[in-house]
Amino acid sequence: MPFIDRAILDFLLYDWLDAAALTRLPRFSEHSRETFNAVLDLSTRLADDHFAPHAKRSDQNEPVFDGETVHVLPDIKAALQAYAEAGLFAATFDEALGGAQIPAVIHTASTALTMAANIATAAYPMLTVANARLLATFGLPGQIDTFARPLVEGRWFGTMCLSEPQAGSSLSDVTTRAVSDGADAALGSRYRLFGNKMWISGGDHDMADNIVHLVLAKVPGDDGRIASGMAGISLFVVPKWLPPQTVSLASAMTSL
Repeated sequence: MPFIDRAILDFLLYDWLDAAALTRLPRFSEHSRETFNAVLDLSTRLADDHFAPHAKRSDQNEPVFDGETVHVLPDIKAALQAYAEAGLFAATFDEALGGAQIPAVIHTASTALTMAANIATAAYPMLTVANARLLATFGLPGQIDTFARPLVEGRWFGTMCLSEPQAGSSLSDVTTRAVSDGADAALGSRYRLFGNKMWISGGDHDMADNIVHLVLAKVPGDDGRIASGMAGISLFVVPKWLPPQTVSLASAMTSL
């Protein structure tokens, strides 16, 4: 029994949403219904062969911290390597970034197939693709090359760090501070971050060379105080491991 009925999915995509019409747009002109179906067929095989088999086993074998490293079930890493090799991390991105320029609606259907098979494992690419999308859209060229490209390739993973112990997920109540620490010609303004974050999905593991955290923090005003509410909130790129060319604890991206 398939996790998602393909006939129903095809009806929703092609009869209701008319996804094939997107191929008339310049961005998707090299695609066709056949290439869209190929993405869905590939996603179905990945779901069946790599995501579903360890769904129960990953619930039974939670991540373990040995004092230095967070270890996850090896089957999860194997599934995500297969996902990366299939090009699905990169599917929606520009060709210039190594992407296939697949429409978002097709990629959403692809994601639904892997999530139906194993939502926990499928969450890693979901977070990483969202992280890379924000960087590719708003980041400086140096930030895109340094941080977004490895995410698009599936070599690095990404997270978003909002929640704090005293605030939960209330955006206006975050108190993490971002203090200016100079500038970098390629990566933009540098900041040092002070605060605490919690509940960070995919926050640490042993499955990638690096983890790029997009951290919400407030820049203090001229009086050194952080404002109440959402004033002053920006988003900062904070990698687990600093790439060799970086010298600060964090590189500031575009203010929200």
